Amino acid sequence: METSTTTTVIFPPSSERELRDRAAWLAGRTIGDLSRALGVAVPPAGRRGKGKMGTLVERALGAQAGSASVPDFPHLGIELKTIPVDAAGAPRESTFVCSIAIGDADQAEWNTSWARAKLRQVLFVPIVVADDDHVESRLIGTSMLWRPTTAQDAVLKDDFETAMGLIGAGGIESLTARSGRYLQVRPKAATGSVRTISLGPEGEWIATVPRGFYLRTSFTRALLRDSAAVPP
Repeated sequence: METSTTTTVIFPPSSERELRDRAAWLAGRTIGDLSRALGVAVPPAGRRGKGKMGTLVERALGAQAGSASVPDFPHLGIELKTIPVDAAGAPRESTFVCSIAIGDADQAEWNTSWARAKLRQVLFVPIVVADDDHVESRLIGTSMLWRPTTAQDAVLKDDFETAMGLIGAGGIESLTARSGRYLQVRPKAATGSVRTISLGPEGEWIATVPRGFYLRTSFTRALLRDSAAVPP
């Protein structure tokens, strides 16, 4: 990958090995290095720049799904997740998995769910973020390709089915971020005024904030240390 004054186009990796090699190339480089290599502007600081950093890494690795309902590398079945971490490598926030189809909650099954499809194979790319740093100097860490173990999948399945069962039974408002060992449900909307329709506790339709599934920081922290970890 060469520095250019024009935007550089990266083709999708042809194999898992090629994807791993590209991710290894990123390790130890900064967001500024990556921006110059791709011929694009350094992402801005703050919440607005968070998504742009992820997009930058996606472009560098050749991800092609965009906002489509498929993994970021469809032909490999691999999802990409950038994780902001502190200097010690601990995740600074939970990791978004996917939005929840609230209207279909009572029929949802883990084995055929979009959440499981997103988590079947995940390439985690950590980015070191300090409170007072400059975006350009943020360091890209060593990536990890993760496939859930049988034990991990069982916990994720239980979290998913418990949450979807509660939503389907009209209990969406009783779900909090404290629910679930590894997979938690949190609001997911562009603004606080966005609403969707869900079943209420008395069988009535209610307006509620859209929800999404997120991986807990306690789980991703354990994963980054040991991909087979099964934290309590």
